[in-house]
Amino acid sequence: MKILLFCVFLFAYAFSFSQSKSFKITGKILAENDSIPLESATVYLERVKDSSLVTYTITDRDGLFSIIEETYDDKLNLTVSYIGYKNYSRQLTIDKEVINLGRLNLQLANNLDEITIRSRAPITVKKDTLEFNVKSFKTKKDANVEDLLKQLPGVEVDDDGKITVNGKAVNKILVNGKPFFGGDPTITTRNLTKEIINKVQITDTKTKSEAFAGEEGDKENKTINLTIKEENNKGIFGRFSAGAGTDKRYEFAGLVNVFDNDQRISILAGGNNTNSPGFSFGEIQKMFGGGRSVSFSSNGNFAIDERSFGGGEGITTSTNVGANYADELNKEVDLTGDYFYSSSRSDNETKIERENILPDTRYFTNSNSVSSSDTDNHSMNLQFEIETDSTFLINLEPSFQFTKSVTNYKNLEETLNENLVRTNTSDLNSLVMNTGKNFSNEFNVTKKFGAGGAFLKFSLDTEFNDTESDDYIESQTIFTDENQNIIRDQYSDDHENLKSLYTTLTYRIPLISKAFFLDLKYGIRNDKRENLRSTYDFDPATGEYSSFNLPLSTDFNYTNKRSTPAAEISYRKEDWSFSLNSGYVFRTLENSDELRPELNLTQKFEALELGSNFYYKFSPKSSINIGYNLSNQPPQLFQLRPFQNVSNPLNIITGNPNLKPSNNQNIYLSFNSFDFQKRTGFFGYFNGGLTSDQIVSKTSVDPETLIRRTTYTNVDGVYQYSGSMSYSKTVKLDTMQSVRYRIGFYGNSNRDVNFNNEVKYASNRYSVTPNIRLTYTWDKVAEIEPNYRLNYTRTRYDLDQFNDQEFINHSLGIRTATFVPKGLEWRNDINFSYNPNIAPGFQKTAWFWNSTLAYSIMQEKATITLKVYDLLNQNTNARRSATDNYIQDIQSTVLQQYFMLSFSWKFNTLGSKGETGGNHFMMF
Repeated sequence: MKILLFCVFLFAYAFSFSQSKSFKITGKILAENDSIPLESATVYLERVKDSSLVTYTITDRDGLFSIIEETYDDKLNLTVSYIGYKNYSRQLTIDKEVINLGRLNLQLANNLDEITIRSRAPITVKKDTLEFNVKSFKTKKDANVEDLLKQLPGVEVDDDGKITVNGKAVNKILVNGKPFFGGDPTITTRNLTKEIINKVQITDTKTKSEAFAGEEGDKENKTINLTIKEENNKGIFGRFSAGAGTDKRYEFAGLVNVFDNDQRISILAGGNNTNSPGFSFGEIQKMFGGGRSVSFSSNGNFAIDERSFGGGEGITTSTNVGANYADELNKEVDLTGDYFYSSSRSDNETKIERENILPDTRYFTNSNSVSSSDTDNHSMNLQFEIETDSTFLINLEPSFQFTKSVTNYKNLEETLNENLVRTNTSDLNSLVMNTGKNFSNEFNVTKKFGAGGAFLKFSLDTEFNDTESDDYIESQTIFTDENQNIIRDQYSDDHENLKSLYTTLTYRIPLISKAFFLDLKYGIRNDKRENLRSTYDFDPATGEYSSFNLPLSTDFNYTNKRSTPAAEISYRKEDWSFSLNSGYVFRTLENSDELRPELNLTQKFEALELGSNFYYKFSPKSSINIGYNLSNQPPQLFQLRPFQNVSNPLNIITGNPNLKPSNNQNIYLSFNSFDFQKRTGFFGYFNGGLTSDQIVSKTSVDPETLIRRTTYTNVDGVYQYSGSMSYSKTVKLDTMQSVRYRIGFYGNSNRDVNFNNEVKYASNRYSVTPNIRLTYTWDKVAEIEPNYRLNYTRTRYDLDQFNDQEFINHSLGIRTATFVPKGLEWRNDINFSYNPNIAPGFQKTAWFWNSTLAYSIMQEKATITLKVYDLLNQNTNARRSATDNYIQDIQSTVLQQYFMLSFSWKFNTLGSKGETGGNHFMMF
């Protein structure tokens, strides 16, 4: 309540300011030499007093611009900037509501490089690059790159640090054109500060070889390149932090960066027991942030932006150490590399209640499990770029990982029939020790010919993966009929090996120089898997695991060979492009089983693959992208092999050697539009797919024991389509205050065909998720950000025995931040969730409130922070999920309330113009 009253006070106080003057400035920008309109010229206004940016816009195809703004100033400086032309500047008197400047002519520049470097335009639009001048965008004094990106028009950063530009995801961040810590965006954006950055450049994502060969990039993903000021390219800077809290919670972390022009060395270390990936500094979303971006996998590892840190679900304690190195060895060779070590322990308890749906009946399963996992992971990545001359490039990217883990797992489960009478129970205890080694390498050679765009490219990707495990299992499966009971005490020695080779050759022929191309391609892929599992039953007479268990043992080799000749034509202009590609797949699947020769099989498949794409840029503000793909997916080995897998006594699985590959047809459309002057953005996306020969499981259930027997088959009539759109607008209340609102909508529909107890049926699922977010910013005073999200899902079945399902979830949140008095920062993150569909015994509503209070000391070189996690002590992760076959409620271990006090110190010796700044430390 106090926070809500405080928000009301801030709004009331904000609107009590005196009114500013409204004005509109219009004009047309032309080239002086030939009077051609200049599209994408930047027009901006600055205050006369301190040259701070007031507003800006860019011209349209006809060179026209319109600026609508408010100001307290009587005079403003107007500047027009365009690549290759001299800047046009003049001082304007703001004495009327409409100021028409008429035709403004720009003169050609004598020195293009000089004009480009000296430009102070807030935004510059080049052919394929959108560039922002960092000085033009206000942030708080000690802002990091993430704070900066949030101020750029068209750029959005979510709670996990994921970035989108005009609705398109950013999947790569570079520093001076090179990866920083393996390209993990959050390490870059939450550690580098705004003060050392000069420009933010945004382009379509391209590989090194694509950029070198002049190919088009990935138009659905963006790359951000941060250019560092010349004077900040030599010196040392970083941060150290440590915190301790109640319930024995702790965290520590440190980062040191040594920049010496082209050479960069960075070292980090961290640890905590607060479910963060080892890089939580306890400050207010600075440095590496919290653990919200953690994702979990079935093998117990967790990852951030695809970087593995070990661990699992529940509560994780982690320790991490890493180093990054980048250098230009000479004019021809660039080198970057990083090493990470991560150690973690995760503990989790899970409760599951599931209602299993059959055509003529239902049964129920309840389970409780406890797990703990210890993981150690080493990873090393290198990138070599060798450019012998302007026509020849070699890229080499080797990577190595070593993982060792120990997992203990206990599970108690019971199965009840529709009358809630218990039919069986199971008790499982397991100990699994894994050791994994992985080496992969990407090798690319590109040779360009002439000036028309011709090139020859060869690529070779290899991967070698070796995994060994020792698995001890004790289990009891007890049935009503004691003669069917299954008691196991076993040891399994597993060894799995993968050898993968993928090579492609591409030759580009320019049909029209630099515009129309024919690409001839040929690709070969060979994946070979070896799987050896030796299972032994415990022999009470010898006290050892010495009795070989054939049904639970395997020894086979599986090979997937694929060759694909293909061709592609592409036409590219400045404002639009088109491509059409076609390939024919020859695939052979082979399985050789040493223990069961009768299961040896060879399957050959052929399929046509197609792809097309059309891109059109209406203006620098908007574009559309349309595409179509036809692809095929072969069956997996476990789906093909007619081997009876009895490792789970309650679900016996047998493959089907007669399966056919699935064929997928997909169309997509995306539209992006952002008006820099009006600060409005609209982004829309549609995706639709149709699948024939979809591979699905087919299960039958024994009515007496409820044992399941599963195989696989092909079905038709599967489709899905989804769409999303969002509209955002920023309204400036005055020079200090602004309000930004974002309205979004996501919806999808899909039709699935499955089997339930061998009865074929179809289900149609519809889901809609509207959401709204409002952000009020009072510069250097406060920020308030309320948001609401609703998710509605409905599923209909074509079987009368199945009841249609309907679910709805509500999520409401508000974030507040205050920056007064100076040096004190208070942030609150409050979320409320309501799930009315949760079963009895699970929590339906929950309030989740995190609060952080930080105070800067030592001339803002250090920060003392008090953090309260789950202030109301209501954190819960109860959730309901539903499929065609079951409705499930699950609840597992979550981090509970704690208070933490931490101290953070940051330092900087970055000098000027390549010289160090001395021995004293300075803050940025």
